[in-house]
Amino acid sequence: MPKIKKQDALDYHASGRPGKIEVIPTKPYASQRDLSLAYSPGVAEPCLKIAENEEDVYKYTSKSNLVAVISNGTAVLGLGDIGPLASKPVMEGKGLLFKIFADIDVFDIEVDAKDPEKFIETVKAIAPTFGGINLEDIKAPEAFEIERRLKEELNIPIMHDDQHGTAIISSAALINALELAKKKMEKVRIVVSGAGAAAMSCVQLYQALGAKVEHIFMFDSKGLICATREDLDDSKKPYALHKKSLSLQEAMKKADVFVGLSKGNIVSKEMIASMAKDPIVFALANPEPEISYKDATSVRKDIIMATGRSDHPNQVNNVLGFPFIFRGALDVRATTINEEMKLAAVKALASLAKESIPEEVIEAYGEKNISFGREQIIPKPLDPRLIYYVAPAVAKAAMDSGVAKNPITDWEAYEMQLKNRLGLDNKLIRNITEKAQANPKRVVFAEADNIKILKAAQTSCEEGFASPILLGNRKKIEQLIHEYSMEFSEVLIIDPKDEAEEQRRTAYGQAYFEKRKRRGVTEFEAIQFMRERNHFGAMMVEMGDADAMISGMTRNYRDVVRPALRIVGTEKDVQTVAGMYILITKKGPLFLADTTINTNPTAEQIAEITNNVAKTIRKFKVAPRIALLSYSNFGSSEGDDAIKMSKAVQILHEKHPTLVVDGEIQANFALNNELMMEKFSFSQLANKQVNTLIFPNLSAGNIAYKLLQQMIDGDAVGPVLVGLKKSIHVLQLGSTVREIINMVKVAVVDAQNK
Repeated sequence: MPKIKKQDALDYHASGRPGKIEVIPTKPYASQRDLSLAYSPGVAEPCLKIAENEEDVYKYTSKSNLVAVISNGTAVLGLGDIGPLASKPVMEGKGLLFKIFADIDVFDIEVDAKDPEKFIETVKAIAPTFGGINLEDIKAPEAFEIERRLKEELNIPIMHDDQHGTAIISSAALINALELAKKKMEKVRIVVSGAGAAAMSCVQLYQALGAKVEHIFMFDSKGLICATREDLDDSKKPYALHKKSLSLQEAMKKADVFVGLSKGNIVSKEMIASMAKDPIVFALANPEPEISYKDATSVRKDIIMATGRSDHPNQVNNVLGFPFIFRGALDVRATTINEEMKLAAVKALASLAKESIPEEVIEAYGEKNISFGREQIIPKPLDPRLIYYVAPAVAKAAMDSGVAKNPITDWEAYEMQLKNRLGLDNKLIRNITEKAQANPKRVVFAEADNIKILKAAQTSCEEGFASPILLGNRKKIEQLIHEYSMEFSEVLIIDPKDEAEEQRRTAYGQAYFEKRKRRGVTEFEAIQFMRERNHFGAMMVEMGDADAMISGMTRNYRDVVRPALRIVGTEKDVQTVAGMYILITKKGPLFLADTTINTNPTAEQIAEITNNVAKTIRKFKVAPRIALLSYSNFGSSEGDDAIKMSKAVQILHEKHPTLVVDGEIQANFALNNELMMEKFSFSQLANKQVNTLIFPNLSAGNIAYKLLQQMIDGDAVGPVLVGLKKSIHVLQLGSTVREIINMVKVAVVDAQNK
C-alpha cells in the first residue's frame, strides 16, 4: 500500500465540497411546473397513495434504494472509541463504497448514544426513511444486542457489517482453502485470536458450514475462553468447552486453521511451523496482520494464507460482500438479512473464485495469470462479476426463505439491470491505476519547475506507478522540493541547458539531425533544439532513456505535439494522429475524438481516427461503441460535414465490419438509447450504450469537450495522443494535480502496451 501522508488525507477530505458524498436530485427541477410536482401541490398525490398503502412508499420515494450507515463511533477500526462526530468520515467513506460498487444511495447517521437502549430507540425512530440499515463500528458486546433487537423489531434488512462482512468473506475463503487442503470442515481444529463482534460472527458462520464448536479454540485479551474462566459474558460462554487454559502457542500445535482478528505481530514463525499439514492462516488484523505474509510463507511452503491487505494474495475485504448483499436484499424488498442470505453470499463468493478470471481483472492486478489455487481462494475486489454473482444469490435466498416482499421473476433481466449499474463507478481509472502499479515506467516530467507537476511526480513515485525524471532548472526544482517539504525516494533531475548535459545534448542532437536532415534542419540547429525541454524529453523516450513523457501544463499544445511527431513519429500504418479525451461519467467512461489536432479531417481520416481510437479503447479493456456525430441523422440533412461523416461510416463498415459504429447522427440520439430505439432501431447503436463520440471537425470536438468537462461531475483524462509510436502525452493548460496524475497513469499503461 502506498504511504498516505496526514496532510494528503486531510486535503482529500477538505478540498472542494467538504466530505465525500452529496445528495443529487433525480427528477427535473428547471421549471415552476417541475417544482410544483416535486413539492406543493403535486407532492400531495404520492403522500395520499402511501397513506392508503404503505408499500407504495417504495414506488414513489427513494426508500427502495436508500441505506443508512449508522454508528455511535465506539469501535472505529484502528481508532477505537472516538465518538460519533469523529466517526463521520468513516461512515461517509462507507457510503461512497455502497454507491460505487452497487449503486446504493446512503445517508450516514452518527448517533450520540452509547447506551444500547437509547441507540436502539433512535434507530427505530428514523427507520421509516430507509430501505435497509448498515450498522457500523459499534463495540462488542453491545453490538450483538443492538443488532438482535433491531432485527426483531424492524422489518427491513439490517446488518452489522463489522460482524458479518468479515465472517462472510472469510467463510468463502475457508471453504475453498479446505478444498485445496483436502480437509473437512467438521474435522479441522480452528484457533481464533480475538473474540469481538467480527470473531464471534466468523465462528458462528463456520459452525453453520459444519465446523464443530469443540474444535474451536477462541482467545480474547485475557487468554483462551475455557471452562475455568469466570469473567465470560453470554456471547463467549458457548465456546468455553475446553477444561483447561492453553497459551496461543500451545493451541497452535497441530491446528489446521488460524483466524486472527486481534492485533499485529502476535504469531511467531515457530507457531506457524507447529501447525498441521497444509495450514490455513487468515491473519486479518489491520494494518499489521498477526504475522506478516513474508514470515508465514517463509516457514511453510504448504501454507494457504489470507490477510486484510491489498498487497498480498487473498485479501479478505468486506467490500466483496456488503454492497452486493444489500443490493440483493433491497431488490426483493427483504424484511431481514437472515442466515440463509449470508450463506448464499458465502457460496456465491466461493464459487466465483473458481471461475476463469476476466482478462481485465488479471491486467488490473499486474499478473500474467490468475486462477483458482492457493493464491486465489476468494475473488478480487475489482472483479466486475461480483454484483451479478452475489446479489442474485442473496435475492434468491431471501425468496426461498420467505422474507422477500417483491420477488424477482425475470432473472435474466435482473442480471442485465445489475450489469448496467456497473457504469456508476470509476473502475476504468482503478484498473488503469492497478495496471500502472504492476509495471511502473520511467516518466519524463518536462515542466518539473511547476509545483503542480512536482506534486504529481511525487504522488506517482509514492504510489509506485512511475519513476519520475524531472526536467528543468535544477536549482528551482530543488528549491520547490525543499519549500513544500516534498520527499522523493528516488528521482532524477536533468537541466537540458546545463553544461553537464552537453554530451547527451550532442548525442540527442545528432540523432535528431539524422531524422530531420532532409527536412531543412542543420546539425547545429538539431543540437540547439535539445536545449528545449520538449525536444530533449521526446529524445529521451526515443533513445530508450525514458519510457514516457508528459508536458503541456505551461506550453502551447502544438509546441509539445510538434516535437513528438518529428522525433518519435507514428505507429506503423498510422497516417493521422488524433487527440482523445476521456470523461469519467456516472454512466461510465466517455471517449471523445478528435478534440485537439485535426482541424477539418477528411472522411478517410475520420475513418482512420475512429479505428485507431477503437484500438486504444480496447487496450483499456473497454468495448468501443462509437457514434460519428453531425447535425444530421442518417441523411436527414445535406451539408459537407454530414456527407463526410456518412462516408466515413461506409468506409468503416467495409474495412472493419466487426466494429460497432454508426452515423452520421446527432449527439442527443447517440447518448439517449430510448430515442435511438424509437426513431432508428435499424442502427448498429440501437439498444447499446454509446461510449465513444467522433466529431466532424476540431471546432465541434473541442467545444463539446470543454462544455462537458465543466458541466459533468467526474474526472477528466487527456488528451491522450492516439497513433504515436511511443508514449508521449499532452496536458491541458491549467490541469489539476489529480488530472496530471491520471494522465501519468495513462502514459505508463500506454508505454506498457507499446
